[in-house]
Amino acid sequence: MSTSARKAAPAPVPGLAARKAAMELLSGVLDRATSLADQLGSGALDDLAPEERARAQSLATLTLRHLGRIDALLAGFLDRRPPRPAQHALRLATAEIHMEGVPAHAAVDAAVRLTRGHPKTGHLSGLVNAVGRRIAEAEATWAALPEGKLPDWLDGMLVKAWGRETADAIIAAQRAAPPTDITPRDPATAADLARRLGGTLLPTGSIRLAAPGQISRLPGFAEGAWWVQDAAAALPARLLGPVAGLRVLDLCAAPGGKTLQLAAAGARVTALDMSEPRLARLRENLARTRLSAEIVTADALAWAPDAPFDAILIDAPCSATGTIRRHPDLPYLRRPEDVASLVELQAGLLARAWGWLAPGGRLVACTCSLLPREGERQIARFLAGTPEARISPPDASALGLEPGWIDASGGLRLRPDFWPDLGGMDGFHAALLSKVGPAPGD
Repeated sequence: MSTSARKAAPAPVPGLAARKAAMELLSGVLDRATSLADQLGSGALDDLAPEERARAQSLATLTLRHLGRIDALLAGFLDRRPPRPAQHALRLATAEIHMEGVPAHAAVDAAVRLTRGHPKTGHLSGLVNAVGRRIAEAEATWAALPEGKLPDWLDGMLVKAWGRETADAIIAAQRAAPPTDITPRDPATAADLARRLGGTLLPTGSIRLAAPGQISRLPGFAEGAWWVQDAAAALPARLLGPVAGLRVLDLCAAPGGKTLQLAAAGARVTALDMSEPRLARLRENLARTRLSAEIVTADALAWAPDAPFDAILIDAPCSATGTIRRHPDLPYLRRPEDVASLVELQAGLLARAWGWLAPGGRLVACTCSLLPREGERQIARFLAGTPEARISPPDASALGLEPGWIDASGGLRLRPDFWPDLGGMDGFHAALLSKVGPAPGD
C-alpha cells in the first residue's frame, strides 16, 4: 500500500490523556484501596506532560471530594450501577460539567471515549452517552442535591464525638479546597513576608496565600525563607516553647515541617522516620532552608537513642481524619478496624518515647485526627497510667489561639470548621506533657 493510501492516525483528543489518568486514579482509590499519594509516588502519571499530570490529579481530587453528591445525581439516571470503568467516566463528566463548567459536549464525549477504549466497557459507550447527556441537562437537580455524607462508619464516629450539627460543619469545611499556608523560617519576618507574597498573616504566625500558583517561583522560596505547612500543623512544635540549644527528637518526622520549625528555633534536632522516600523531601527542604538536623531512618519501636532527649515531638500515625480536605481519598481507604490498630500503635510510641525523655523534659503528642480515641482519650489514658506526667495547657494569647480551642484537660483541639472566615484549618489534637524532675541543664 502506498504512503498516500495509508490511513492517517487519528489526532489526539485534547484533554483525554489527563482524563484517562484521572479515571485510573479514581479506580486506584475506590477499587484497589490505594491512596492518591501512593499512586502518584509510584510514577503512575510520569508519562504525562506536567500540565496533564496536574489536571489529572485535580480532577480526581475534585471528584472524590464531592463523590456522594455526584453518585446521588447518577443514581437518578441509572437502573443499576454499570461496571466500574463506566461509572468512573460518568463521575468525572459530572464533576467537569457541574463543578468546573466544562462544556457538556466535551465532557460527555470524553466519557464516551474513555468507556469505549476500556476492554471491559466498550459495549457501554451508548449508555454512557445517553446518561451523560441527561446529566448535562440536570442543572436544577444538581443544584438541589445536598452534599453526600461521609462513609457511614466515619460519619457515625464524628457524630458520636461532636454531635450532628458540629459534625456537619466539619464535613462541610472538609469539602472546601484547602488554602496554602506557609511557615516563615524567621517569625520576625512574617509580616513583611506576608506583604511580599500578597498573603494574610494568621493570628498563629502562619501565612495564608491567595492563589499562590507555582510555589517554587514565589519570592523567598529559593532562598529557603519559608516552607509549605498547614497553619494547624505548625502549632504542635510551638507548644514545646523555647528549644534553642536543646536536644530534641522529632518522632515520625516526615515530611518534615516540624523538623524545620525546631531547627529554625535553634534546637539540635534528631528527625526519625521509617520511610526513607518521605525523608527525602525533608533532606531537600533542609538543604533549601540551610537548616540542619540528624536524620535517622528507623522503626521507632525497634530503635533507641544513645542518650535522653530534652524535648520530644510525636506526630503519630493516625486516621488523618483532620486532613480530609487535603486528602479526600482517605474516607474510602480507612476502616473502623484501622482506627483501633492505630490507637494501639500511638499508645506504644508514646510510652516508648516517654522513656527517652530526660527528667524535667517536655513532650508534645499530636495527631491529625478528629477522633477523641486518637486525641483526648489517648492522652487521658496515658496520664492515668503515668504518675510522673503532667499536662500543661498552652498559652492561648502567646500562640494566637482562641481560648475555646483548649479542652477541659488542657489539650489543644483544632477542627476544620474553626476560622471559617479565614478558610478553615486541618484538624489536630496536641498535648504538652512534662516529666516531673529537674529541668534539662539543671
